[in-house]
Amino acid sequence: MAVNEKSQACVVIVGAGLGGICTAVELKKQLCFDNFTIYERDSTIGGTWRDNTYPGCGSDIPGHWYSLSSEPNPNWDNLYATQPEIRDYWQNIFDKYDLQSHTQFNSMVTSAVWSNETQRYTVEVTNTVSGEKTTVEANVMFYAIGGFQKPVFSTDVPGRESFNEPIWHSARYRHDVDLKGKRVGVIGNGCSAAQLVPVLSEDPSVQVTNFCRTPQWYVPRTNYAYPRWIKWVFAHVPFVMRFYRSFLMVRSDLTFVIFRKNNKRIVALVTKLLSKYIASKAPKNEVTKLIPSYPPGCKRLIVDPGYLACLKRPNVNITWDRIERIVDNGIKLDTAEVVPLDAIIFATGFSVDPEDLHVRGSLGTTIRNFYKSQGGPVAYLGTSVPGFPNLFILLGPNVISGSTSVIFVQEAQIGLALKLIKPVLSGHIKSVEVRQDVSEQYNLWLQNRLKDSVWNSCDSYYHWDNDRNSRNVASFPGPATLLYWLMKKAERWEDWKVVETEEGWVRKQKNWNMKRNLLLGLSSIPLTVLLFHRYF
Repeated sequence: MAVNEKSQACVVIVGAGLGGICTAVELKKQLCFDNFTIYERDSTIGGTWRDNTYPGCGSDIPGHWYSLSSEPNPNWDNLYATQPEIRDYWQNIFDKYDLQSHTQFNSMVTSAVWSNETQRYTVEVTNTVSGEKTTVEANVMFYAIGGFQKPVFSTDVPGRESFNEPIWHSARYRHDVDLKGKRVGVIGNGCSAAQLVPVLSEDPSVQVTNFCRTPQWYVPRTNYAYPRWIKWVFAHVPFVMRFYRSFLMVRSDLTFVIFRKNNKRIVALVTKLLSKYIASKAPKNEVTKLIPSYPPGCKRLIVDPGYLACLKRPNVNITWDRIERIVDNGIKLDTAEVVPLDAIIFATGFSVDPEDLHVRGSLGTTIRNFYKSQGGPVAYLGTSVPGFPNLFILLGPNVISGSTSVIFVQEAQIGLALKLIKPVLSGHIKSVEVRQDVSEQYNLWLQNRLKDSVWNSCDSYYHWDNDRNSRNVASFPGPATLLYWLMKKAERWEDWKVVETEEGWVRKQKNWNMKRNLLLGLSSIPLTVLLFHRYF
């Protein structure tokens, strides 16, 4: 294995998706630091918005909220942005900050090993085209590989190799297959299927059969186009677009109340309203089967892009019979009926297992083995894992609240990480890692808070092994602003194990923080006295 000395970098970013681009931008803007390299296993950027190109693909979070706070976009066409718009938005940011010069494409980080002696990671990079392996050294690593790792084909649907016609996953869409006049089977009824089926069935010559297993909760999708004058106002009138983004954020964040079971009246009201919505849009003979028995939010809520209404189309069928297997000419149900098909599309979601996270830390164990010892992935604030210095995971365990934008979460994680690594990059300290007891205390609080959530009322990918009785590894028990506040609080150096270069640096930093907090507290006294005198 060759060691490429020229490729050495102080910071390694794994992945050129949204998290990787965001990290690179903030390294440049906040720290004026450009000694970093992004390793991307594909030949282009974009992550999930590069890979998912199926018809109808788009975000169920408003575009002005699903974007970088430092890079607002006044030109979103609609409230909900489409996949091509989102992909172009991130490409423009990538080009604006000249991240091409920092990126190695077709390069997959296959392992990283920490050295307690050198206080650095030795990172193995494999060229996905030639297979050539090189190694680089890194002081700091960001794993920005996202929350959804790879497309999942349902293991209880055997026989894919038997089918004589095209078969694929929605995340690897076959645009080369003409479906006009074809019989198409779509397996699954989650978010991807809800976007795909209405668009496929717009052509009356395409006969779509949707194979469903578990009903989903749908919420109305009030989409609208932005007129030119609004876009002009967003672009030219100060603070208007910021205010609008903040409004979308607050509105989104307030929905966290429906995910807490002790808010019984609210949960009951939302259940009633969403049941009425399903009944008003779907075929009457399907309503009973379409309304779930679990509370809203237990599985991911679907912002309805017209799925329920499209079930009334004469070229759309929905079946709840269990699939026995895929056969050469279609799908055989457990009723013994064979549904003849010309193409099959799996819209069965993604794995949240961080399979590409091959890191060995300061204690000699791998991060995957550490996760297994904990009964599933755990991290402090979804970002830092004890025993793994200078390693930061974006969209790691338990950061998705179900009511916010993942871009907001990533920005909060990156903000915390940059504060911690600034003294590493400036040479004051060599490494920083979260203390084991701090991480355990945080995760104990987290899991106890999750006990009162709706997420343990059904099986879903939020749980390790998709089992409601196993550890919840995906959800944060809201609101998202609470997570942001916790990120800010986590800047306390006493919560971190630090290896110093400059002796006494941490002690000096603690003293400075204490004096700063004292000054801030004292400066607030006159204002408090004034307000008390004025209003009391």
